[in-house]
Amino acid sequence: MGKRHGAAILPPQLLERLAAWATPVESLADADVVVTGWGTTLVLDEETLAAAPRLRALVHTGGSVRTIVTSAVWERGLTVSSAADVNAGPVAEFAYAQIALAAKRALGTAAGYRAGWWPAFGAREGADGRTVGVVGASRIGRRVLSRLHGSEAGYRILLYDPYVSAVDAKRLGAELTDIHTLCATSSIVTLHAPELPETRRLLNAERLALMPDGATVVNTARGTLVDTDALVRECASGRLDAFLDVTDPEPLPAGHALLTLPNVFLTPHIAGCQGDEVRRLGAFAVDEVGRLARGEPLLGAIRREEWARMA
Repeated sequence: MGKRHGAAILPPQLLERLAAWATPVESLADADVVVTGWGTTLVLDEETLAAAPRLRALVHTGGSVRTIVTSAVWERGLTVSSAADVNAGPVAEFAYAQIALAAKRALGTAAGYRAGWWPAFGAREGADGRTVGVVGASRIGRRVLSRLHGSEAGYRILLYDPYVSAVDAKRLGAELTDIHTLCATSSIVTLHAPELPETRRLLNAERLALMPDGATVVNTARGTLVDTDALVRECASGRLDAFLDVTDPEPLPAGHALLTLPNVFLTPHIAGCQGDEVRRLGAFAVDEVGRLARGEPLLGAIRREEWARMA
């Protein structure tokens, strides 16, 4: 994994635990298992795998393995595991917090307060009965759905995901719908789809224009899911608000319009594990190597068909 993240994800105490299951080696040629993380430049293609005859498993301490795993991994029959489930928890918490703020129109209210406005009781807005559109029943999306379904606010929850059936959506506490209906009906749209060619600019100018006046876009997925220029126009007009943990481009250049809009809440891609949270990723990887050594099922196992749709 990258040096910048490695020491934080696998501090000495976790390395000691790892040593109980595996002996560290310097060369991939001698490795049975490789542990990777954010910042890794490793690509397990045919050439790399040919130089690693003993390798039988990859354990990734991050989320997506799309930049590491190639079809050669599956053809070789390697086991692949990812800490995506672990990283999904903080992202879902972050997204749900922003949904709760959006439901009370917190951005506009905060701006008004700074300008000297104290809203009359009748002018204040609450969360009860709002419609929230969830785009993508991913690991993170499902956690957000669970939080919304369990809320006392009584949200109406819409879901768009081409890989989910109406029966499964109902089981998740949501109504399955198409992307246009979701945008036209939801006062809050939260994005949890992977970054794929077919999801690029999923929220384009046409779909953003469908959203009701005063609606909010929440994006903790990937910046490319949204047409940035179209979102800037909608937010600059005051018609839409946005909570953005990811943008396109990322990071935004100095002076970008999104940085200047009072109804856009920006954070620099911090929704996933940060600070002390990254130790969860390392602990998961150590436990996963232990499960491998004991011949137990892996908790983070990735299937080939799932890999093709990962963010």
